[in-house]
Amino acid sequence: MEKSAREAHTGNSRGRRSRQEILDAAARVMSVRGYAGTSISTLVKETGLPKSAFYHHFESKAGLLSAVMAQGARGFFEAMREAHRDPPAGGTPRERLGWYLRRTGEVFVHREEFLRLLLVLVMSNEAAEAPEAMRTVIDVRAEGRDLMRHMIRSSFAGEGAEAADAVADALAHFGMAGFDGAFVSLQSGDGKPIAEFMEELADALVAIGESLIAGRRGAPGG
Repeated sequence: MEKSAREAHTGNSRGRRSRQEILDAAARVMSVRGYAGTSISTLVKETGLPKSAFYHHFESKAGLLSAVMAQGARGFFEAMREAHRDPPAGGTPRERLGWYLRRTGEVFVHREEFLRLLLVLVMSNEAAEAPEAMRTVIDVRAEGRDLMRHMIRSSFAGEGAEAADAVADALAHFGMAGFDGAFVSLQSGDGKPIAEFMEELADALVAIGESLIAGRRGAPGG
């Protein structure tokens, strides 16, 4: 009985390891070749695991992509939460937002595979057969905008809750577009560090935010 329990535990551990090996290989290869360009045969070569192992853990290639995206999203936002722990209590909006965006840029650099695959799926229809994965893409984009709103709102908190909310709502999409452009530039290898983009994005967001607040104060009843 004890031996059977040990054998079952060993088998489960091997199963978990092989599943993780498949997920890691799929994330790595798909981020370069895309979903359509990644075959199960390629992943078999990458991992050295038999094809049967893939279908033991995942019912289809679409199911594998869904699991890759779910794991990537979970890891990405866990890394973001860790990077944004203990933000500065004081400082100007520029100082605070610069702090957030510098740390965001660091996460981007360490999560390139996931973000690269995410953008491929955003810009193509090649994974239409994997609706669960595409829902994850939509959810990640929405959560990213919420995170941007939080960073901007927190940075302008000293201007009052109403003003901070207004600026955050107005600039969340613009901030996300800045993230997208900075990451694409990083992937293009044009030589500009992402940290520089994050500093410039902080400058732009704060300048526009301060202009919006000044406009609200100058408006009748503001």
